[in-house]
Amino acid sequence: MTIAENRKAHFNYFIEERFEAGIVLEGWEVKAIRDGQVQLTDGYVHIRDGELFMVGLRINALRSASTHVRPDADRIKKLLMHKEQIRRLIGKTEQKGYTLVPLDLHYKDGRVKVNIGLAKGKASHDKRETIKERDWEREKGRLMRHKVSSGPKD
Repeated sequence: MTIAENRKAHFNYFIEERFEAGIVLEGWEVKAIRDGQVQLTDGYVHIRDGELFMVGLRINALRSASTHVRPDADRIKKLLMHKEQIRRLIGKTEQKGYTLVPLDLHYKDGRVKVNIGLAKGKASHDKRETIKERDWEREKGRLMRHKVSSGPKD
C-alpha cells in the first residue's frame, strides 16, 4: 500500500532502475506516517561513508506526540540496504549525471519501505515533450469519451 508518492520524480528525471530500501524511523515518525503526515516531493538520497541517507523527507509530528520527544520534521533518515547493493549504487552514481531519488513510501509486511530510483536528470526540452505527451493522452481520452457518448443513434 502506497503511503506517499514523489510524482515530480518522473517529470524531472528518467528513472533507469528501482531499488527498495528500509528506512530508520523513530516511533513518533511511524505514527505520523500512519496518519498521512508525510511529504516526499523535495527528497533526495545522499551517500556518505558508504551509507545511504534520505534528505528532504518531511514528516510532520502529530499534536498528540509524546511530551518527552523533540520532533524534527526534516531529520535526515538512514536507509537500509545490503552492502553489495549500496556499493553498486555508489558506482552508478559516480557516473556523470546520475542521482538517487526517492519514488514512493509504502508498507511491506508492516514496515515502512522506500523505493529509490537511479535517475538521470531531464533537460527542459525533455520536460516539454513529457507535457505534450500527457496533454495528448488527456485529449485522446476526452475525444474517445465524447465519441462513445455520441455514438450511432438507431
